[in-house]
Amino acid sequence: MSDENSTVLADCLGAGQDLAEMVDYAADSIVSKTILDKRAGSITLFAFDTGQKLSEHTTPYDAVVQVLDGAATITIEGRENQVRAGGIIIMPGNVPHAVAAPKRFKMLLTMIRTKA
Repeated sequence: MSDENSTVLADCLGAGQDLAEMVDYAADSIVSKTILDKRAGSITLFAFDTGQKLSEHTTPYDAVVQVLDGAATITIEGRENQVRAGGIIIMPGNVPHAVAAPKRFKMLLTMIRTKA
């Protein structure tokens, strides 16, 4: 774990944090900040500037997206879903999905790598 990721994790241990304030927007970019990365899964914050996207791809793991600020277009198997701040969507493993920012937004991505 990098020093920055250790610091982010330390900031969250035993203290409430505002997730949306833990990652900043950057012009024409997608910013990511890993909170936790373990064998069982990972928790990562993202800030997408307007027009940014992750093109369609698959992962072998289920992923939970919680939109923290703004609104995202999340496409799963060709079906577009509009997810606003406070909303949640699950992207199933091994299913094509994409993420786009018609306007800037922030999200928390929780990747589940193993079965409990």
